[in-house]
Order: sequence, then C-alpha cells, then structure tokens
Amino acid sequence: MKYALAAFRYIVTSILALLLVLLLAALEGCTVGPKYVKPSVPTTPAYKEEVPASSQGSEQWKPANPGDQKNRGKWWEVFGDPELNKLEEQVAMSNQDLKVFEARFREARAAIRFNRAAQFPTISTSPSASFVKNSDFSPSFPAKVREGEAGSFVLPFDLSYEIDLWGRVRRSVAAAREEAQASASDYETAKLSLEAELAMDYFELRSADAQKKLLDDTVKAYTDNVQLTETRFKGGVAPRADVAQAQTQLDTTRVQDTDVTVQRVQFEHAIAILIGKAPAEFNLPEAPLNCQPPTIPVGLPSDLLQRRPDIAAAERRVAEANQQIGIARAAYFPTVTLDGTAGFSGSRASNWFTWPSGFWAVGPALTQTLFDAGRRRATSESAHANYDAAVAAYRQTSLTAFQQVEDNVAALRILENEAQQQEQAVASSKDSLQLFTNRYRGGVDAYLQVITAQTTELANERNAIDIQRRRMDASVLLIKALGGGWNLSNLPTFGAARVNDH
Repeated sequence: MKYALAAFRYIVTSILALLLVLLLAALEGCTVGPKYVKPSVPTTPAYKEEVPASSQGSEQWKPANPGDQKNRGKWWEVFGDPELNKLEEQVAMSNQDLKVFEARFREARAAIRFNRAAQFPTISTSPSASFVKNSDFSPSFPAKVREGEAGSFVLPFDLSYEIDLWGRVRRSVAAAREEAQASASDYETAKLSLEAELAMDYFELRSADAQKKLLDDTVKAYTDNVQLTETRFKGGVAPRADVAQAQTQLDTTRVQDTDVTVQRVQFEHAIAILIGKAPAEFNLPEAPLNCQPPTIPVGLPSDLLQRRPDIAAAERRVAEANQQIGIARAAYFPTVTLDGTAGFSGSRASNWFTWPSGFWAVGPALTQTLFDAGRRRATSESAHANYDAAVAAYRQTSLTAFQQVEDNVAALRILENEAQQQEQAVASSKDSLQLFTNRYRGGVDAYLQVITAQTTELANERNAIDIQRRRMDASVLLIKALGGGWNLSNLPTFGAARVNDH
C-alpha cells in the first residue's frame, strides 16, 4: 500500500507538471479577433440651451445646508426636504423592481466564475465496486474462475483541460466580465430612475397639497360671498341672481377641491409602492409645496459620457459584442485538449491499492471542424451584426442623454421666466378681485364682474402652483439626465464583480 500510494503521487505529480507546462504555453498563445476600441460618439463642445439665470456661474450643486459638501450620490439632499430624504433612503433597501436588477447583476457575476472555471482543468472521479458470480457453464472463462467468484474495484481520476491557444476561453471570461459591469450599470440606471420617480411623485403630492390648501381657503372665501349676496338680497339691494351665481361658484370650487384629493391619494399610493410598502401601511401628512429648484450645474457634453450609468451599460455591451466576434473567430481554429486518467483497479479489496493494480494515461487531443455547412460563418456574421447594433445603441443612448439635458435645461430657464410672469399675473388678479368686490359692495358693478374676477384669480393661483410643480419636476429630470451622483469610476472592476456581494 505504501509503495502504491507513492507511485500514485508520482503519477499525479507528473500529470500536473505536464499540465503546468502546457498552461504556460497557452498563456503565451495568441488571441484571435479584433482588439476593442471604444466607439466615438457625436458630441459638441457645449450645450445649445442656456442655463437658468439662477444657475449661471455655479460650479457645484447647492447643498441643502450651506458649507456642507453633500455626497452627490444622495442628490435629493439638494432640495433640503427631510421628508424626501427619508423616503429616498428606503428605495434601495425595499423597492422590489430594484431587487430584480440586483439579482440580475448577481447572476451576471456568477457567469464570470462559470466562464473562468474553463481556465482550469476539470478533475472527476467515479469509484465503483461490484461483485460478480460467473456461470459455471460459461465457456469463455477458465475453470478455476468459473468455479469461483470475481470482484471489480475501480478508483479512477479523470482530468480534462482545454488549452486556450486562440483566446476563446479568455474572451468568454472577458465577455462575462463586461456583461456583469453592464448589469451593474443597469442596476444604477434603474435605481436612479426609481429615485427620480419618487422625487417627482413627492413633489406632485406636495403640489396637490398646495392646491388643496388654496381651494380650501377659496371655498371659505366663496362661502362668505354667498352670505354677502344673501344679505344684500334680503336687504333689497341685490337681485336673487347674485345669490344663485355665488352659490354656483361655491359649488364648482368644492368639486375642484374634492378632485384634488383623488390625485393626492394616488400619488401617496405610488410612493408607498416605490419604497416597498403596501398603500394601507403608508401615510404622508399634508404639507403644501414650498421650495425652490436648486442650482444645478450642467457641465460639458463630454462629461455626460462619464456620468450616465445607462451610457456606461451600452458601452460595456459594445465591448462584450467585440469579445463575441473573437469567440466566433476562434471557432475556425483547432481545439486542443489535454486528457488524463489515473487510478487503481483490482479484482478484490485486498489487491485494490497495490502497485500492479495502478493505471494511468495522459495525452493531448486535437479537434478541428472540417465541414459545417457555413455554421461558423453564420455565427461570425451574427457576432459582427450584434456588434454594429451595440455600437448604434451606444451612440443613440448618448444622443438621447444630450437631448434630455437640453430639454430640461430649457424647461428650467423658460419656467423660471414663466414663474416670474405668473407671479405678476397673480398679484394683478388679486388687485382686480379686490377692486370689483369693493365696487359690488358699493353697488357700482353687478356680481357677474366679481364672479369673473374670482375665476381669473383662482385660475392664476392654481397655475402658479402648477408652474412651481413643473419647475421641481424639471429639476429632478435634469439631475437624472446628468446621471445623479454616479460616475464611471463607480463601475465595478473585474475583481469587485467576482468578489463583492452587491
């Protein structure tokens, strides 16, 4: 037994030494297929749209607390709303849609390990033991064997290794790595989108709160106007029509007040789902929208390529498609494998691990496809077409990103001017309402003039709230278009993709 084990160790050591030599030769082998060159993207030195006046000259996002350098990853902090901050923190932890992307990243990361395993030999064993009673009447066995019983005890160790002469395995590992990086970017894109959606729903809800407060106050004012017209009617100084008009105005406004409540609860339910809660478990106290859009520097178009996770994902998939071209190219070359087997085989347990029962075999094998009716060519053409599609998708994603920035920069600038104009319109409509109310009390004008002024004043105030909501939404969309706080340096490396848990 002692000598048998020593011999077996010698055999295994010899096989591993030979494998090491061939492995070093493989590492020095060539890699067929094109080298990856990052595709160019159409861009310009600067954006077309001018930034709003409030953002001109800014170099960084205005922090919620002056002097405190906020982490740009938590971009929502620039709005200075503690309730929004608390909600945003729950998205990454609880949102179920985001967990889907996180699981896909873990799946892609596992694919790296799966493909990387091909860089190492596969060793397997299939020990067996059987006991056979031969027939005494079998003519093919000697008499002494036929009269007895024979056993079969086998302990084999099989080794198989593909020598990666043409880089197929290395390109497979690289392609899996780049897909994992793309999946990580997909996760960040989904996370940014969900965070932006939550912020927009939050500002929509606060806008509904502001509309609700305005309409509640208006209902109270219109109720007083109904009492005024009734008093004047009873005093004989106003017709019954004035009471009817005032009551109609009040009833119409109550309908608007109720309708805002429907919008409010829908946004509250949407926020609950985004943070992973059932709507019945979530409640957000009323608080009218009362904040201004933050200062957001847009930077340069060239910077955007480093700040958008969706652009990074598209670029990584171009690199992955390039690896697939090399893999398809390697199929034209022969596959070289090293196969080996060693072990013990005995007729009974007593002679299983003796020197005469040992066996081993080792040797390379070459496989070359001679005819496949154009299958490899079709695979190569498919890989090239997939690469061209990935390049086009990368460029289109980049162009769309430029458009989104331009759209929201323009929206913020125009809405800033519109807000100033609307503020003046609100002030004018309030003066007009006060003027016509006083003239009605003095018996100079009919109540119809008051109704018209009330309608105009309410519409202007509601429009002012809506413009403010649109400005906040445009701010969120601009931050999203700029990539939030993400940067290309956040992309996981090969090692991080294999080791990290998230």
